[in-house]
Amino acid sequence: MSIADNLKQVLTELPQGVRLVAVSKFHPNEAIEEAYQAGQRIFGESKVQEMTAKYESLPKDIEWHFIGHLQTNKIKYMIPYVAMIHGIDTYKLLEEVNKQAAKAGRIVNCLLQIHVAQEENKFGFSPEECKEMLAAGAWKELSHIRLCGLMGMASNTDNTEQIDSEFRLLDRLFQEIKTTCFADSTYFRELSMGMSHDYHQAIAAGSTMVRVGSKIFGERNYNN
Repeated sequence: MSIADNLKQVLTELPQGVRLVAVSKFHPNEAIEEAYQAGQRIFGESKVQEMTAKYESLPKDIEWHFIGHLQTNKIKYMIPYVAMIHGIDTYKLLEEVNKQAAKAGRIVNCLLQIHVAQEENKFGFSPEECKEMLAAGAWKELSHIRLCGLMGMASNTDNTEQIDSEFRLLDRLFQEIKTTCFADSTYFRELSMGMSHDYHQAIAAGSTMVRVGSKIFGERNYNN
């Protein structure tokens, strides 16, 4: 099947209210262009340099989402155009995004990354750290970022019950934070969870945004 066919198949599986981030990292412009011609507009990248090169050479109505682990010294390069940053995993990072967004005269949409997986190599706030950070309230002074929700990854395991449990934990945290900290907000509404191998489970647990790559583009070429 072609990229366009794969894309259409994934889209037919998404209920209303769930958006698709097509994970295009390590894939060439030609692959993105095929998905673009099939109607996809939101693409996810994990390397700032690669995303910036693609932004500069591809259609300007593409909505670029940064989904990787973000280093503070790279933020300034993507701030002028990035639509959403999925992986805010420290308050320091949030401050730096706000600083660079202020310089660029933008308000940047951000998701707080929550660590619920069993793997130690995954990043993010623990649920308690996230609640403590929000309760402290200093983030309210950061006028050039907009907190739009949470993001998380389940463990890379064949144990579907564990995956379900982790996604449900994320959804409960999302609902709690939405009620306690963002009750009057119209923009805190995104729960980004689910990838090619587990997005059906993520949707069942409440995901509003899935990040699907290999199911659309095939396996990545890491040597690009």
